[in-house]
Amino acid sequence: MASAAEQMAANMSWGAFGKATELRQRILFTIGLLIVYRLGTYIPVPGIDGGALRDFMEQAAAGIGGILSMFTGGALGRMGIFALGIMPYISASIIVQLLTAMVPQLESLKKEGEQGRKKINQYTRYGTVLLATFQAYGLAVSLEAGGLVTDPGWFFRAATVITLVGGTMFLMWLGEQITARGVGNGISLIIFVGIIAEVPGAVAQFLSQGRSGAVSPAVIVGVIVMVIVVIAFVVFMERALRKIHIQYPRRQVGMKIYDGGSSHLPIKVNPAGVIPAIFASSLLLMPTTIATFSHAQTGPFMSTLLAYFGPGQPLYLLFFTAMIVFFTYFYTYNVAFKTDEVADNLKSQNGFVPGIRPGKKTAEYLDYVVARVLVLGAGYLALVCLFPEILRSQLNIPFYFGGTSVLIVVSVTMDTINQVQSHLLAHQYEGLIEKSQLRGKRRSGKKGTARR
Repeated sequence: MASAAEQMAANMSWGAFGKATELRQRILFTIGLLIVYRLGTYIPVPGIDGGALRDFMEQAAAGIGGILSMFTGGALGRMGIFALGIMPYISASIIVQLLTAMVPQLESLKKEGEQGRKKINQYTRYGTVLLATFQAYGLAVSLEAGGLVTDPGWFFRAATVITLVGGTMFLMWLGEQITARGVGNGISLIIFVGIIAEVPGAVAQFLSQGRSGAVSPAVIVGVIVMVIVVIAFVVFMERALRKIHIQYPRRQVGMKIYDGGSSHLPIKVNPAGVIPAIFASSLLLMPTTIATFSHAQTGPFMSTLLAYFGPGQPLYLLFFTAMIVFFTYFYTYNVAFKTDEVADNLKSQNGFVPGIRPGKKTAEYLDYVVARVLVLGAGYLALVCLFPEILRSQLNIPFYFGGTSVLIVVSVTMDTINQVQSHLLAHQYEGLIEKSQLRGKRRSGKKGTARR
């Protein structure tokens, strides 16, 4: 027997979508800001030698350059004002969240509610400015060393730092506006749109390699099958749940006694979603960006870094796996599924896990369950991100067909669709409430007429 919410969700149609005015405005607002982001990727940083940069990116596209271009929506390949992308903000968020878990003052600030959250967000913005400034200066120096600048010097460095830092802060603002007034997670949608926008070009390039004989038809068919299998696997795992039985006791309200009910607490196999893959990728990208653009002028340290931490290299894969596993556990316990808060909420609602005492014991039991579920979740993320990555480096296929890009696209799409369905469901509930109020007024009016 389907619940009322499930029946309403099943009855959703384009007609219901057309009546949801607020949802339509949110979607148009989101699309508008994403168009602004895409336009910004084509506005170049002043002082760049366009021809030299184009030739260099064509050579680097098969390696780390392809990854960097993917996460910046092609802005880095064109050296646009959004060349740093949203990665400095993500890196600053990682640092602040790590410090929040380790520094007691920040941890107490986090527990202060809305005011504490605003303060932590402010620290994240300050960290974004510092990281973006450092990365923009390193990128400017590397561009000069690689001979990709028309007029090198301090004026070019200052102009590049101001432009790139301003672009990153504007992107951060766009992401926050989409999250607050649009549909979906703004930061994830910016990365999602950057990937989607570059996919047609990557597909055309890949097929042209097949026509020229550089890639065999069997490899092309294998890549298509691999992408379909990865998409299906990601959808299945993102919907997978571990359900914990919750019991509610009988209770008395006034003179009425309500029977106890039962429900379940759903725990996703991957509560952290796509965040661990984005965090891990951001830590791998920026140290090698400077080494990539400094080209032949790299020192022995940077050359070694590129050699061992290039895509497909053993150390790259090992570090990537370790970061995915770490951030899966860290983000789940600190953001996505806080067992202490869940246990307190159950206790306040008089709910309990059968055989487990409410409060601290329930939190310990949830820790036990989540820790074991995340073994499967972290393994799934690592497998999806690494297996196509190994095949990609061996078969020389575009990075957009790798596991990280497919995971981001599928996860963000599912999350956005879920939010759209939630808005539609809320709109239907509001419509039902309004209808019931109107019916109540009509009935009361008829009774008053009869009495007269």
